[in-house]
Amino acid sequence: MNQWFECKVRFDKTMENGLIKKVTEPYLVEALTYTEAEARFLEEIEPFVKGVEFEVTDIKKARLSEIFFSNDGNDDRWFKARLAFITLDEKTGSEKRATQLVMVQAQDLRIAVKNIDTAMHGTLGDYLITSVQETNILDVIRYAVDSKDSEPEFKEA
Repeated sequence: MNQWFECKVRFDKTMENGLIKKVTEPYLVEALTYTEAEARFLEEIEPFVKGVEFEVTDIKKARLSEIFFSNDGNDDRWFKARLAFITLDEKTGSEKRATQLVMVQAQDLRIAVKNIDTAMHGTLGDYLITSVQETNILDVIRYAVDSKDSEPEFKEA
């Protein structure tokens, strides 16, 4: 089962005014292990920092249960939302809440909430959006299967 890893890269970036500044940029990477996350992250980021010395400063598991992508080109930010799923305990008759963290791609806070509601439409359980906050995640790198990797290693004779 794939997991999400937050990977950070630090490098010297030339700012708009011409000054060079050290920056750290975070990304989300879908992978099976830390090693795979680092390898996939380096492969994806290398063209953008070509010719610049860089280092991966941190890789940690992101405790996310779901990521909601948007097809709208204007949705260029990532928001982290906490959802509380409400269940009823039949023995005691009390409500229980199970919380999960999700990421949603949106243009602003209003659209983030709308995108969550759209993605959650049709779910069987009741839920509440208990918090939504903008993150500094720049991009999400999904797991993609190469066509050459999908072929069997040994072909039948």
